[in-house]
Amino acid sequence: MIIFNNVSKVYDDNGAKALEDISFCIERGEFVFIVGPSGAGKSTLIKLLMHEETPTSGEVIINNVNVTGLKRKDIPYLRRNMGVVFQDFRLLPKKTVYENVSFAMEIIGASRRDIRRQVPNVLSMVGLSHKAKSYPSQLSGGEQQRVAVARALVNNPAFLIADEPTGNLNPKTAMEIVELLNEVNKRGTTVIMATHAKDIVDQMKKRVIAIEDGVIARDEARGVYGYED
Repeated sequence: MIIFNNVSKVYDDNGAKALEDISFCIERGEFVFIVGPSGAGKSTLIKLLMHEETPTSGEVIINNVNVTGLKRKDIPYLRRNMGVVFQDFRLLPKKTVYENVSFAMEIIGASRRDIRRQVPNVLSMVGLSHKAKSYPSQLSGGEQQRVAVARALVNNPAFLIADEPTGNLNPKTAMEIVELLNEVNKRGTTVIMATHAKDIVDQMKKRVIAIEDGVIARDEARGVYGYED
């Protein structure tokens, strides 16, 4: 599903390599943690997945398509296959929970009928049916992140990218969000989560790809975090 083939990324302003000749494959249905110290290259890897950045060399292949040289007009179609959850939620403050989730369907041209059917389904999945008419300011941090997960899932993406999704949450709420992502994964969605949450990674026993100084230091099927932050 996702292949990085000898990918390097150099930022021209300083010539430093954010990533250097990294290769890995993530199969459909996997749950993968991306870990490593601050500045190791995790954010660059996530940006390459989202096509916010392009490799300096090497190939990124998603769903059997080499997206390395993708034309600008084709990027929105690529992103329809992915859902993204951020650390800071990024909800629209003047829209309700329902409207935040439905907006993700509206921007790809979904019909009103499909929206009316799908949005309640994903709100139920994340346990927020009773908050559909609430605004983000009326929600806890954990509830806001659940809305973000629902928004990421509403278009049935092949894979979900979670970029430090528990960074602003207390440990109990953070674990609840990761358990939710695990349930999403069990339904067939590939999950890729960049994180500094040592306790969560150690407890989940999922595949761990560790990045250090722009290279892959470890790739373990049932890995641990392995760093002291």
